[in-house]
Amino acid sequence: MSRVPLAAGCLLAAALLVPRWQSPVRRAAHRLRVAGLARPAAGLGRRAARVDVIRLGAALAGLAVLVVVGGWVGLFGAVLTATAADRLLRRVEPRAVRDRRLREVADLPLAADLLAAALRAGAPVDHSVLAVADALGGPLADRLGRVGRTLLLGGGPEEAWAHLTPVPGADRLVTAAVRSSSSGAALAGALTRLADDLRADRATAAEASARRAGVLIVLPLGLCFLPAFILAGLVPVIVAVLGDVL
Repeated sequence: MSRVPLAAGCLLAAALLVPRWQSPVRRAAHRLRVAGLARPAAGLGRRAARVDVIRLGAALAGLAVLVVVGGWVGLFGAVLTATAADRLLRRVEPRAVRDRRLREVADLPLAADLLAAALRAGAPVDHSVLAVADALGGPLADRLGRVGRTLLLGGGPEEAWAHLTPVPGADRLVTAAVRSSSSGAALAGALTRLADDLRADRATAAEASARRAGVLIVLPLGLCFLPAFILAGLVPVIVAVLGDVL
């Protein structure tokens, strides 16, 4: 059997096994949520399955290098390839994590506005946070629910609002909430200004992303045009000049 088809088969097996390894974990996590069991256990199961899938893909990539190259050089290249693939794949953000992060960032300005409205209505901070969590829904609501329950049970502001720290852009909200609890400053006005700033940041980021997309669209055209220009325009001139000189 030729080495190249065998290596291609190893890579194809890696590509086909990834969704098959992920689907049982997703089904198990769904059953745990339906049964009302602890979510951290499902999260640990997903992370463990992702690590197994990454290791399997890295091992198959290393095996493909070993099959193609062969010998001690191939073995050394296989080890390097497997190690590099493992590290690169671990840095790739899973789609579920990316979708959750984008949803949290999108809901953060609305959550700040709702929380400011509840505080202006005279509700305590813990009840306001829980009310916003019930009205908002989504992954950010889960974090706000943990914040509200921690405050309701007597936890400190730093401990409670730390649940929002992983959300991009929420550090300013956390700082304002902790400072308000310690200094007595009005939190509603700070949250309203924060919501406006977050929306402005999102608009700026969207504009920058659109400009970057325009550059990336033109880049393949430039990569195709430059070699053609060199071959069709410069090479004949250089050949003609060299022919006259020599």
